[in-house]
Amino acid sequence: MPEQIDTSRITGERLKEYLSQGKRFDERAPEEFREISAELGFAKNAEGSAKVKIGKTEVIVGVKMEVAAPYPDSKDKGNLMVTSELLPLSSPKYELGPPKFPAIELGRLIDRGIRESKFIQLDKLCIKEGEKVWTVMIDIYPLNDDGNLVDAAGIATVLALKNTKMPKYDEEEGKILHDEPLTKESLPLSKEIPITLTVHKIGKNLIVDPIVEEEDMSEARITITSSDGEISSMQKGNMKEIEVEEFNKILDIVEKVERDIFKKVEKYIK
Repeated sequence: MPEQIDTSRITGERLKEYLSQGKRFDERAPEEFREISAELGFAKNAEGSAKVKIGKTEVIVGVKMEVAAPYPDSKDKGNLMVTSELLPLSSPKYELGPPKFPAIELGRLIDRGIRESKFIQLDKLCIKEGEKVWTVMIDIYPLNDDGNLVDAAGIATVLALKNTKMPKYDEEEGKILHDEPLTKESLPLSKEIPITLTVHKIGKNLIVDPIVEEEDMSEARITITSSDGEISSMQKGNMKEIEVEEFNKILDIVEKVERDIFKKVEKYIK
């Protein structure tokens, strides 16, 4: 164990030294993402699905549609549920058992970004006000966590929702016809595409899309979901404070990088 801790310290010191020179271990610029690729509609038992890779980080998202009673405070709107499961398959730092804070936080970050951006038009998912509405259930499963799982999950969630088709519903029987093929009707979504982007602070440096070693050294992070420059949600993580000047730089980074990310995923959306 002491050897592992010492190696981690040495790696962290070298990482900070590189960043102070404007360099990263994989030779990217501080505001540069790794390669992004995606595959849609691969899960046959889901109404929508997407697999996204950012570098070596890989995550799958499935969307299931069910009919249920609406939430008491939104009787004329559909329901949204987002869950994530972090398994040892994706990283040795995860353990089997009940969901721990990282899994809960990941689900909440994605839920908040989708909900606050109003990407899903929940008011169009009401079947009978106060009694029955469609419930959109989003499940996130990382296959390999090599850093920046949040942003990968955000992209995969948007693509899975764009890939979703409504199942057939028998109004007389009041049930979904699971044995029937899906309809050609897409999930009601807004035209604006929300992009989730996380900026990390390491020392005096601000970077995006960290590999796992950089993420482990992150002292503070801000996750922002925005659509065409309009911010819909924001959440800070980790303990280090962020100065006002740094925050302004973060906003500039998000505005710039969001456009770049949208260009990379636009072909999958179309």
